[in-house]
This record gives sequence, structure tokens and C-alpha cells, in this order.
Amino acid sequence: MISDWDDAYANAPHIADAEVFPPLWAARAAEFVSERRAARRSQMDLAYGEGERRRLDLFLPNDAPKGLVVFVHGGFWMRFDKSLWSHLAEGPVRRGWAVALPSYTLAPAARVRDIGREIAAAIAFAGTRVDGPIALTGHSAGGHLAARMACVDGPLAESVRRRLARVAPISGLFDLRPLMKTKMNDTLGLDEAEAVAESPALKRPQPGLVLTAWVGADERPEFLRQSDLIANVWAGLGAATRCLRISGCHHYDVIADLSDAESPMTTALAP
Repeated sequence: MISDWDDAYANAPHIADAEVFPPLWAARAAEFVSERRAARRSQMDLAYGEGERRRLDLFLPNDAPKGLVVFVHGGFWMRFDKSLWSHLAEGPVRRGWAVALPSYTLAPAARVRDIGREIAAAIAFAGTRVDGPIALTGHSAGGHLAARMACVDGPLAESVRRRLARVAPISGLFDLRPLMKTKMNDTLGLDEAEAVAESPALKRPQPGLVLTAWVGADERPEFLRQSDLIANVWAGLGAATRCLRISGCHHYDVIADLSDAESPMTTALAP
């Protein structure tokens, strides 16, 4: 039984050399952006709405895209932006998919439900630029947002949601109610009504959806539980689901496989 909910969601204290990861992400992201710019296969800082953080980057393959992948960054809805994660587009791009990475307004300037609406707007905008199926992924809070888009009562327009082929949240959060017991809720401001309304595990998935929940085998127990939860609940509601634990990976390195075009994570997301 969990008694310390702040510790249950605390990743950095349980990861050796956790401080090296943000600069590593930034360096790898900058390298990939430089390569795509040199190839003239990137469209940077596109506005998908009003506001300084409603921007996305779009990376294109060398030939006509097979479809669109959208990666939503994490940070407990309170931190980071698109610029740290560009390298995670490399795997799908090498497989012939376009990849959009949006930023969004952070809490407390936006509530979780409002952030979801921004991500829906970003997906719709990117979908006007890239034809074909749409596959969604995201890390941590971004995994929550990706799954929320696939709910029948989610903020995506039905015409866009019908294009969803796959959703692959990575180390996501799918039942938000426990977060009300954490200190971070001083910033998030979740109440019972919003936590229930924005929890994908308490919602119905888009009919015909394929969901693969990825999580590092060495992650905090709460992240393992949450990934198992979405796969179990949505399987009972008609979705084709899997929950896959990646051996030897923790919360900060589990996402690295997206930069590898031949990894199981990438090939499942962008076949």
C-alpha cells in the first residue's frame, strides 16, 4: 500500500545520475534538428493557436509521408517544451513517417483539461499538413495526453479521431486521482471532478483502437501500475491492447528507443 504519494511519482531520486539526462536530451535534439534542417525536411515553430507556447515542430521524411506521428512531451504538465525531444522523431522519420512535436501551456497557467484541448488543436493542425493515418505517443504526462486524445469523449474532433491508427503512451499516467494526494497538486489544481474527467482509464477508447503501453521495467511501481491499468481497462472496452515492460530501463531512458528506426517501440508505432 502506498503511503507517500510524492515519492510514488518521484523519478529523479531513484535514478542514478539523473541530472545528466536533460542536457543529453538537449544535445541529441539539437543534432537531429540540424540534420533535418540541412536536408530541408523540417518546419519549425509552427503556430497551431494563439499564445507563445502553442507551437510545434514538424519533421518530414525524405519521401511522401506514410502518415503522421505526434509525440507529446512530459514533465507532469508543468515543465519542458518541444525542443528537448526532437531526436525522438528520428526513428519514425527514418521509417517514412512525418513527426510533429508540440509545446503547450504549462500548469499553473493552464489546467490539465485545457492542456488537452491544446494538444487536440496541435494534432488537428498537423493533420492538415500530413495526410494518412495518425499515431500518437508521449512520455509520462505526455502519455496521458496521447491516451486522452483516443477517448470517445476526448477533445479531438471526430474527423481527426477516426484517423487514429495507434496510440503508444510511454510511462503514462492514466488515472489522475492519486495525484490529488501529492504536493504537485498545489500547481496542478486537480479536483475530483477534473481528475475523473481527464483520466483515460475511466473513459471509453475510440472503437477499433490499438494501444501499446510501454514502461521501463525498472520504473517506480506506480508507473508500472498505471501502464498495466490502461491496458487492462481498455482491453475490456474493445481496444486491442498490450503493456510491454522494457528490461533494464527507467523513466528517463525508456524513451530512447524512439530514436532507433528498428526498435520494437518504433516499428510498432510507425510500421
